[in-house]
Amino acid sequence: MLLRTSLSISRQLRRSLLRYISSSKTSHSPDQVRTQSLLLQQTSFSASLPHRYLRNPLSPPFLTLCRLYSEIAHDSDQIAHSLSTHLTSHSEPDALSLPKTLDLNFSHINLTNDLILHTLNLSPEAGRTVLGFFDWVSSRPSFEHTDETVSYFVDYFGRRKDFKAIHDVLVKAKGVSGTQTLELSIHRLVRAGRAVKVVSFFDRMEQDYGLVRNIDSLRLVISRLCEHGFASYAEKMVKSLANVFFPDEMICNMLIKGWCIDGKLDEAKRLAGEMYRGGFEIGTMAYNSILDCVCKLCRKKDPFRLQSEAEKVLLDMECAGVPRNVETFNVIINNLCKIRKTEDALKLFYRMGEWGCYPDSTTFLVLIRSLYQAARVAEGDEMIDRMKSAGYGVALDKKAYYGFLKILCGIVRIDHALSVFGKMKKDGCQPGVKTYDLLLEGLCAHGRTDKANALFKEAENTGLELMVKVYKVDPRFVKKTTVEKKEKSKRETLPEKMARKRRRLKKIRLSYVKKPQKMMFRGY
Repeated sequence: MLLRTSLSISRQLRRSLLRYISSSKTSHSPDQVRTQSLLLQQTSFSASLPHRYLRNPLSPPFLTLCRLYSEIAHDSDQIAHSLSTHLTSHSEPDALSLPKTLDLNFSHINLTNDLILHTLNLSPEAGRTVLGFFDWVSSRPSFEHTDETVSYFVDYFGRRKDFKAIHDVLVKAKGVSGTQTLELSIHRLVRAGRAVKVVSFFDRMEQDYGLVRNIDSLRLVISRLCEHGFASYAEKMVKSLANVFFPDEMICNMLIKGWCIDGKLDEAKRLAGEMYRGGFEIGTMAYNSILDCVCKLCRKKDPFRLQSEAEKVLLDMECAGVPRNVETFNVIINNLCKIRKTEDALKLFYRMGEWGCYPDSTTFLVLIRSLYQAARVAEGDEMIDRMKSAGYGVALDKKAYYGFLKILCGIVRIDHALSVFGKMKKDGCQPGVKTYDLLLEGLCAHGRTDKANALFKEAENTGLELMVKVYKVDPRFVKKTTVEKKEKSKRETLPEKMARKRRRLKKIRLSYVKKPQKMMFRGY
């Protein structure tokens, strides 16, 4: 597949270089034309040996190749948009005439796997018109379907839950479909809740679609059914096919895991007993599933019994001689953190080495989230540094940092969220629209509009398109206007009170005295 893609790219590069040389022969010197012809010879194997130009990345041949690669990528993007426009503009009754229309408009293009996938991703509303596109792709003489291209169409119709169209595609691609197509077909059926159809699909897939029925395909079907809680259908299927495909320990462990995912601990223990009596060994995966199911039931019914019940399962593991692994500790630590017993989870984390186990990225991420949730932000930062020093810094991606920021904004630690945001950018994780929107909402809720405006401009400078929204300020952080209160009069002492009464009585007495008239004559 990679060889076919590289050959098609090299053909397009040769054509582009020929047009470039023919248009520039009149304006270039003979030395430059000789250099261009040499470059043309080099491009015939540039797709298979790209490291030759990486020794001098600033050389003219390398820059020309980069420019041509970008032009080809731009052209393929335009072609995908044009194909998507034709697919969405055609109605479903006209799907039969679509191959003729595409032959008239796109007979000159070279189809690649990336072009087909990009076209399907751009056409989510095309519906069954994509069947016409599939027929046109199959009719192209220069293109042959592979397991990968058929899986693109199966996945497209699976997202729409159009399993009749998937049946048509698989019938037309009989003999070409393989493991990837089978995996996507089963995945889409199980996600849609069609467990009965999954069983019937496995029964007739070799006859109708040419897909191989073997123990590996049976494991694939059983694992998908058990992961989505259809353990009863999976167990019936295994028992009905036991004469054809005898189940092994992996299938039995997956069945136990399926019953535990479904929350039926009694059925899981019953199946584990049947396995033991049948001579199968119960592996660590099965015990980890039982342990997780026990912890979940304790969290739901009685969280105080979680540790004691988990100890019983661990004791059964030791009696059976099954060793613990990292997943065993991850199950207990995760459930302890969910019932807010972060201190107990940390103690177990520091004791993992006693059983020869060491934490992985999942252990660190669960503990960091729990520490932040408990407002132990300093310890959470230390755990991030410890995770990086242990070699799991790759797991600190955009999704992990977004989870940290969401927790910090939820517990009103916006300043620390900004510091973690700085670490995120320092580690090379480019923040997305959701990350900026989360921080803007937290800053505006605290009334810090100046910092929010600066963050908004930073997002615009990076090329992100943020929607302008109206954010509410948290009433706890609203600046209240200070109202000047009148000073209360002090309590009078007894002498002050008596003096005030005397003044008042004097005014009353004087009000009865006849006042002298103005401008009155005086007798001399």
